[in-house]
Amino acid sequence: MLASTAILPDRGLVESLSQEGFVFVRGDAMRRALEPFGSLDDLSAFAASWDDLELDRHMADGGRYRRRRHAVFAAGVDGVIERQPHQPHYQTLDYNPLNGGVARWFAPITADAGDAHALRTILEFSRALFTRLVPVEVAQGGLRWKIEVHQFRIEAQPGSVGLPTPEGMHRDGVDFVLVLLVNRTNIASGTTSIHGPDGRERGRFTLAHPLDAALVNDARVAHGVTPVQAIDPGRPAYRDVLVVTFKHDE
Repeated sequence: MLASTAILPDRGLVESLSQEGFVFVRGDAMRRALEPFGSLDDLSAFAASWDDLELDRHMADGGRYRRRRHAVFAAGVDGVIERQPHQPHYQTLDYNPLNGGVARWFAPITADAGDAHALRTILEFSRALFTRLVPVEVAQGGLRWKIEVHQFRIEAQPGSVGLPTPEGMHRDGVDFVLVLLVNRTNIASGTTSIHGPDGRERGRFTLAHPLDAALVNDARVAHGVTPVQAIDPGRPAYRDVLVVTFKHDE
């Protein structure tokens, strides 16, 4: 028996991802889904770590509107989720025509943020959910996950917008994606849309409140987010999200 079956993610999440390829979860429901997998007692401190992100200097469009940190973890279907030595993030040009094709080194997620109870709970929940979505024979056959964690802050600067997905509608080249809103301050828009392989839109929603989340089967659908702009140009304006990707580590 898989250890992940000891605590099961909500059946509706599994069914929605299986049938539609994505699901939007409101913050209150997401909190209820997370709580069986660990503590969220340091969620406020974890959210505050977004104030310490570093500028993303790999933007091929020359933009200076994105700050981020990155870390890689590894896990089986049970046992400890282990942080790995710091390493670059790589996507092919097929998946990221703007910034792909190069190994991008980002500032590492800090030790405190990487060990936060809130993050560990999110990772445990994600592992349990995504493991439920792979064939049983794969899960029981020594499945290993490569987990990448990204902290993003997209800033809407005076006179310009911020681009949450500067590469446009895209897939990430992984198996599953969790996008979780941490905070949004003084911004408008930032609407997520989901498209099928035929290019037709399948869903549209806005992550508006902390813990609002999008869960995506990356093999089945593409996703994108509209630009964000400041409501009050005289005040800081930004969108903070946590992105967690799971990929079979072969």
